[in-house]
Amino acid sequence: MVLAAALALTMALPVAADRYRPDVDVNVPAEVFSSGGQRAQPCNQCCVYQDQNYSEGAVIKAEGVLLQCQRDDKTISTHPLVWRRVKP
Repeated sequence: MVLAAALALTMALPVAADRYRPDVDVNVPAEVFSSGGQRAQPCNQCCVYQDQNYSEGAVIKAEGVLLQCQRDDKTISTHPLVWRRVKP
């Protein structure tokens, strides 16, 4: 009897597994994953250089000058980021 129950269970498991893994195709337009030629959205919590957003701590070289994206200590509450020159 135990053998019959075990056999019935092993035969039912694949059927139950298929029931919980349906094949679903979701068509997503390419515009969702690309900017489509549009500029990046303005950002209060990032620095922008040549239409690219940079996060806090990012360092770039612009016209031979090193700049780092840092918090603006003069602004209260939201702490927007600004570019500051990195001293050599």
